[in-house]
Amino acid sequence: MLFAAALLTATTIFAQPKLTKDNIDEVLNAMTLQEKATLLVGGSRAAIVNGVTSGTTSLVQGAAGRTRAIDRLGIPATVLADGPAGLRISPTREGTTETFYCTAFPVGTSMASSWDIALVEELTTAMGNEVREYGVDVLLAPGMNIHRSILCGRNFEYFSEDPLVSGKMAAAYVRGIQSNGVGTSIKHYMANNQETNRNMNDAIISQRALREIYLKNFEIAVKEGKPWTVMSSYNQMNGQFTQQNRELLTTVLRDEWGFDGIVMTDWGNKEGTVKAVIAQNDLMEPGAENEIERIVKGVQDGVISQADLDRNVRNMLEYIVRTPRFAGYRFSNKPDLAAHEALVRKAAPQTMVLLKNDNGALPLKGTETVALFGLTSYDMIPGGTGSGAVNKKYVRSLKEGLEMDGFKVDADLANLYAKYVDYQNALQLRGAAGGGMWGRAPLAEMEVPEAYVTREVANSDVAVITIGRNSGEGSDRKAVAGDWALTEAERQNIEALCNSFHEAGKKVIVVLNIGGVIETASWKHMPDAILLAWQPGMEAGASIADVLCGKANPSGKIATTFPLNFFDSPSSFNFPYNYTRNAQPANAFGRANQQPQPVKDVDYTDYNEGIWVGYRFFETAGMEVSYPFGFGLSYTTFEYSKPVVKASANGFTATITVKNTGKVAGREAVQLYVVAPAGGLDKPACELKAFAKTKELAPGESQTLTMTVDNYSLASFNEAKSQWEAAAGNYTVAFAASIKDVRAKAVYNLKKAQTWKVNNVLAPTKTLAEISVK
Repeated sequence: MLFAAALLTATTIFAQPKLTKDNIDEVLNAMTLQEKATLLVGGSRAAIVNGVTSGTTSLVQGAAGRTRAIDRLGIPATVLADGPAGLRISPTREGTTETFYCTAFPVGTSMASSWDIALVEELTTAMGNEVREYGVDVLLAPGMNIHRSILCGRNFEYFSEDPLVSGKMAAAYVRGIQSNGVGTSIKHYMANNQETNRNMNDAIISQRALREIYLKNFEIAVKEGKPWTVMSSYNQMNGQFTQQNRELLTTVLRDEWGFDGIVMTDWGNKEGTVKAVIAQNDLMEPGAENEIERIVKGVQDGVISQADLDRNVRNMLEYIVRTPRFAGYRFSNKPDLAAHEALVRKAAPQTMVLLKNDNGALPLKGTETVALFGLTSYDMIPGGTGSGAVNKKYVRSLKEGLEMDGFKVDADLANLYAKYVDYQNALQLRGAAGGGMWGRAPLAEMEVPEAYVTREVANSDVAVITIGRNSGEGSDRKAVAGDWALTEAERQNIEALCNSFHEAGKKVIVVLNIGGVIETASWKHMPDAILLAWQPGMEAGASIADVLCGKANPSGKIATTFPLNFFDSPSSFNFPYNYTRNAQPANAFGRANQQPQPVKDVDYTDYNEGIWVGYRFFETAGMEVSYPFGFGLSYTTFEYSKPVVKASANGFTATITVKNTGKVAGREAVQLYVVAPAGGLDKPACELKAFAKTKELAPGESQTLTMTVDNYSLASFNEAKSQWEAAAGNYTVAFAASIKDVRAKAVYNLKKAQTWKVNNVLAPTKTLAEISVK
């Protein structure tokens, strides 16, 4: 009897399948209910941070999360780590003196300002190498929510106010990372456009605005990038948590767009785990035991069907067999950081935007003595805070960069700033140390003593002053001085420098080391030049110096409008621009401390602006802005000629010849805007439909750029009929250097109206009082 039992046990063990790429169904059928539920729940952040291993699989310290292993069936754990401006893991580990630093790349806003798909792929290919060589399977990036409000705290991670730019950049980002055989997780799907009460906020959005603005960029990224995973956001949208919305995660994402990967939650533990499984949210992160229990009980009670459970488990198994960990890849922990740092320095100038350059103030010669003002000049901001912060080896200051390029930086002024920083640190006015989870805020700028200004005018050839801003996960920016607006000290410093240096016939250059839009209209008339450097990564100071001395010609253009005033944008009236609350309405795991009455823009946000976001509003309303969408200067000039639009089977091809008519080499980003024929749905004055960037053109050199647009991209969404509609008629095609600088036009004639039917889903729970622009 004992022999028979032993034989049966041995036979059962021997017969157990081990996961391969070809036996997923067999493994699925061999799994118990407990194992299936376990695979749908992450292994928790704590296990990763403490370096716990599962079976024979070593995990990565400092990674954000993991999936769980089932050793019996040969299912390994996989590792998930934060991005998106570089891999985020712990730089040091117990038991070794080796370091595990990562490269801090330009942030999302910087990448989008390059208007360069190939450059983004090159940067993220290098980033993906670090992901693979440090033993991570999925980078939790890119962030790609729309810049609905210029004060969203995580705009630095995101790309643009325009869904085409956002979608194309995200797709390029995904292709670069995944070319290394590792995965991405595009996020935060969906409508996570504010950090305030992000765990519970209900975004109320019309179906048209959803389809045209907030879903469109994800649609492009899914279809063109083919990400392995999508991260569902914390918030509610139209009355349902996105993590639990079947229409969002199955009907739109999978049925309409063809997504074939897994969906994971953002990091929390909402009570609706069962709803999330039914919605086809495959993976709960970071994972908790009670989520496993909820899934098991949901199946046992008949709430979760066996078909839904098995579908999600199959999705997980199909994901796992794609990973380096499943393949047994022996990661080196030795990516080529030096090469990646050099790439960042070389690439960053192509993301920087020259906003002003009166009388050829830039470039400088590179031999000048520089009076370097501004705390941020000595302590540059490579990227934002929170999960998007990278643990890097160093950050190059502007002082270092200038000296590397041959400039002389006044030592006494540098010493003054160093003493001020020490003093502020002694007063403990600085936040957490760099590299902490939430990073740190820049120190308050000091007002430079008049005596120093006077002395610098006499001793220096040019003044450079840097304005710094930072923000990040967990809170939004504020419409106050020191954030959206300059502080009194910053304004007085710029004014004093301009008055004194201009009186002596010398130039003043302002550098903006910022992650999001700030107010510029009230002071931009003062300096001779303004360089928008954004947050360009760890070689920030060197890259900026290369631009200032002309080693690099800036070729970036802004992908988000700079308004004159914060309230010029209609979304500002439905955004928590100055909100503070002592007790958060929900903790990090989404458990709400409910208030008697929902708070506007906190517990719910009405997207009353509809589709009128960014330039779509400003252009249609005819409203003046400080810097228009797509704007950016160069050290050279370009001429556009030979515009041609040729109809194709399902759209048109547009070509334009660009010639460098200046005296130095440079690159030009061409934007293609389309004006729809009158009639039908109310449309913006124009919309971006394509873009392309030249190679580096020598003086006198030309290049013909080709852009393609399909008819579906011309369509607007008709809520009443649940369909996309492209009206028949003549479409004006504008080839532009910015939305305000059209250089050539052509016409595309769509002979017959076209429609594309979609599912009638994601309707708002109440009628929105949407604004009318025309």
